[in-house]
Amino acid sequence: SLGDGANDVSMIQVADVGVGISGQEGMQAVMASDFAIPRFRHLEKLLLVHGHWCYSRLANMVLYFFYKNAMFVALLFWYQFYCGFSGSSMIDQWYLIFFNLFFSSLPQLITGVLDKDVPAEVLIAVPQLYKSGQ
Repeated sequence: SLGDGANDVSMIQVADVGVGISGQEGMQAVMASDFAIPRFRHLEKLLLVHGHWCYSRLANMVLYFFYKNAMFVALLFWYQFYCGFSGSSMIDQWYLIFFNLFFSSLPQLITGVLDKDVPAEVLIAVPQLYKSGQ
């Protein structure tokens, strides 16, 4: 939902995603919203550019985590054939703990910060690209 004043606060709080516009009616809508923009004209860039980038980054992150964990489990599974299902561990416990925490989080951090699959100018010029995730 989109609101710019105190009368829109309850609507913004109930919505899945709330956008507050700071304006003449005060800052109540901005304080209650998920995203805040200074003027109504910035809504286009928020939706078409940042919305597309956010969707793209989240989709890539989910695929990466499925792939990463599937490969890790496959490695452990095939090792059990090698050791005759004895239950021995091929990886130290500390490496198991730090695998998700440190070793595999750096690529996702870099992707989340730097990934822009389509430039902002193209996303604004071709709004049909926004529908890629629908």
